[in-house]
Amino acid sequence: MPVLVEPDPTTVATLLAAMPAGAHGVNAPDRMLAWLDQHPDEYVVVLGPSLSVDAALAACDELRIARPTVSVVLVADALDTSLLTRAMKAGARDVVQSDDVAAIGTAIRQAHQLFQALRGPGGAVQLGRVITVFSPKGGVGKTTMAVNLALALTEGGARKVCLVDLDLAFGDVAITMQLFPTHSIEQAVGSEESLDMALLDGLLTRHQDSLMVLAAPPHPDVRERVTPALVLRILRTLREGFDFVVVDTSPSFDDQVLTALDETDECVIVATLDVPTLKNVKVALETLEMLDIASGHRHLLLNRADDAVGIGADKVESILGMPVSAQVATSIDIAAATNAGTPIVVGDPRHPSSEAIRALAAALTGAPVAPPTPITGAEPAASALGDDKRSGSIFRRKKGFAS
Repeated sequence: MPVLVEPDPTTVATLLAAMPAGAHGVNAPDRMLAWLDQHPDEYVVVLGPSLSVDAALAACDELRIARPTVSVVLVADALDTSLLTRAMKAGARDVVQSDDVAAIGTAIRQAHQLFQALRGPGGAVQLGRVITVFSPKGGVGKTTMAVNLALALTEGGARKVCLVDLDLAFGDVAITMQLFPTHSIEQAVGSEESLDMALLDGLLTRHQDSLMVLAAPPHPDVRERVTPALVLRILRTLREGFDFVVVDTSPSFDDQVLTALDETDECVIVATLDVPTLKNVKVALETLEMLDIASGHRHLLLNRADDAVGIGADKVESILGMPVSAQVATSIDIAAATNAGTPIVVGDPRHPSSEAIRALAAALTGAPVAPPTPITGAEPAASALGDDKRSGSIFRRKKGFAS
């Protein structure tokens, strides 16, 4: 998918609306280079008008040598002969004016045609991975961990990540990130047979740190209308457009959560160091084992992990029969960051909690995760396959179990 390099969030929203569904925005050329390292099949880079001319031309020149199959489209507020000449010498494929939306779209289509011609027939789509964050008990900080994990996975914009709020009755992802979505999963209701990336793209809200969010419905009565088949279609479509799809779930094994768990590649289970939570987590792990969900791909995250409560990580591992993958200590800084709408991994990347969450992200990706650049605020933006009629009983979901 096209990648846009533009530091101004308002301009990002405007230009992404003119680009194909799934287009991705980063705020600096170095993040664009990191993105290209992660996505060797990228075909076009769009350089926005807020970049300085020298920075844009330097990026053009570097890509001309390092990645000759990637077309560069330079967007400028005003065109003149000098700019056109310098841009073409630097290797830009096209130069268009920022207010000419049609020209931007045409330049991207032509870049895609060129890429297809250079690549030849074939070329399989690489699917992203689904990471489900689950806890059988509310109040353990699951949403806070899901938000911070998703932000850590973006690698400062080098990876494309979508966070899905599947707590359909009382989802808090949007408010945790101080986003004000104009659309949510509610607008996808009834689209089980027709949902595609173009439609889904219009339901996503953009966070400033290159993270897209599919928000939960604003009212709990919508929950029953979000069918398991729709959840399945959404997740499978998002796999095609994102490197990682992080799913924040409700604290229950309802049909929608079970569908997400069936689709998951990695399951992060959040627990706190209290006996009722650990009892519920143990039962949940037994259920996941019975259903053969994410076997060998479950990761235990201890939140508010303080030895002073009398239960340590060693005892937790003994009780649950699985190793602890990450521990996040109790910290007022996490609550303060959440209340400020700037999650801890972004607001304070060097905080011990941020480092613990990035370490978990590294374990999930198999690669080191660098700290993101601190940001302030967020911007909304306009940025799904197969059918599976599932039974409502969890005991009929075990893989290979007769229907």
